[in-house]
Amino acid sequence: MANSKWIRLKTTCKREYLDTVSAVMEMIDNGIMIEDYSDVEELLDGVYGDLIDEKILNADRTVVTVSVFLPEEKFSPEVKTSLAARFSSLGVPADVTTETFDEDDWANSWKKYYHPIHTGKRTVIVPVWEEYEPKEDEVVVLMDPGMAFGTGTHETTRLCAALLEEYVTPGCSVIDVGCGSGILAICASKLGAGRCFACDIDPQAIKVARENVILNKTENVVCEVSDLVRDVAPIPGGYAVAAVNIVADVIIRLAPDLGRYLSESGVAILSGIIDERADEVTAVMKRYGFTVEKTLTENGWFAAAVRKA
Repeated sequence: MANSKWIRLKTTCKREYLDTVSAVMEMIDNGIMIEDYSDVEELLDGVYGDLIDEKILNADRTVVTVSVFLPEEKFSPEVKTSLAARFSSLGVPADVTTETFDEDDWANSWKKYYHPIHTGKRTVIVPVWEEYEPKEDEVVVLMDPGMAFGTGTHETTRLCAALLEEYVTPGCSVIDVGCGSGILAICASKLGAGRCFACDIDPQAIKVARENVILNKTENVVCEVSDLVRDVAPIPGGYAVAAVNIVADVIIRLAPDLGRYLSESGVAILSGIIDERADEVTAVMKRYGFTVEKTLTENGWFAAAVRKA
């Protein structure tokens, strides 16, 4: 069966004209695609981080594009001419272009923006379609950005991964609270942890985490939908390490109960904390019997390893 061909009809304009251009493009097809990078830093927080290509990070924030995709057999060159005339009559300075591509190429073209990245000293996050030859002692964690919920390369996760490398010991037990894609539990498993439990209140996050566990063949990682305080029972002896990469307010809420889940000298690795909240979080943890053992910062984000007294 021949591969289908598609036409991308793309209009580029200043962001101030986005609503007008979108309305016009929806007259052709209501399945429009908008590329607007004006808030890219906010969108990247906790999502794909440094895996994303520099072309996106350096994109002009004042310019947007609106596209529709039409099967080649349904496209006529007059559509492009009519669009240009319509924008001219509305006083909208816009550039209309077309591009032809194969359906298979379209389905996979986004992958070119994702690359392997080091997080921590030993751990490397590798998109599943990339070939990567690990150096001696490196730990490779496979991720599929198409699964959503992130590949865990935001600063907060990099800080957690760096601390996991220091505190995970062979065969130790680890709990990943608010696990998202499950990357920290998977990292812990590949660093030699024994029992790993990943929990999140979002069922879709757990679905993705389980897929990532299968992808990485880390069968010792168990993922469940649960709220730490309400649903999870402590294990006998407690976990040696807890990874809590959420936000300051949730960490503060969990502080009174976190010690119940840790072993006698267990360590909680806390992240998702902006620098301005660091003192507040560490003060609360000290109040509940933890000592601050190590702290790391990166680009305005703070992480700490705190040990149960």
